[in-house]
Amino acid sequence: MRVLLFLALMPAAALADDLIATRHLPAGTILAAEDIARVPGPRGGLSPAEALGKQLRTAVYEGRPVSAGHLTAPTLVSRNQLVTLAYENAALRIETGGRALGAGGEGDIIRVMNLSSRATLMARVNADGTVTVAQR
Repeated sequence: MRVLLFLALMPAAALADDLIATRHLPAGTILAAEDIARVPGPRGGLSPAEALGKQLRTAVYEGRPVSAGHLTAPTLVSRNQLVTLAYENAALRIETGGRALGAGGEGDIIRVMNLSSRATLMARVNADGTVTVAQR
C-alpha cells in the first residue's frame, strides 16, 4: 500500500518503465522476451533491448525488478570445456585442442591448457566459442 501511495504522489515525469521478471529466473538464465515485462516504476532502469540476450548473475524472483547489476555478458566457454585453441600472427594461424581452466564470455581472458603440450596459456574468448592465445 505504501508503494502505491508513493507512486501516486510522484510527478509523472519522474516515473519511467522498469523491467520485472515474469517468472522465477535462476542464476545463469539468458533473458528472452517472455522472461521480462515493462511496468511503470520510480527507477526508470533498463530498456528491454539492453537486457535481452544477457545472462543473470543471480536469481530473480517473479515480480521483482531486473537491474543492470543482475546482468552480465553470456558465458560462451565453461570451466573444463574442450575448446579450439588458436595462435595468430600475420598470415600464420595454428590451431590445436585445449581445455578451458576457467569460464568466460566474449572478450574475457581465461587460462587454457594446451592438450598436446600440457602448457597453461592465457587466451581471449571469441564470439564463436573458440579461444585465441593472448598477444603480449
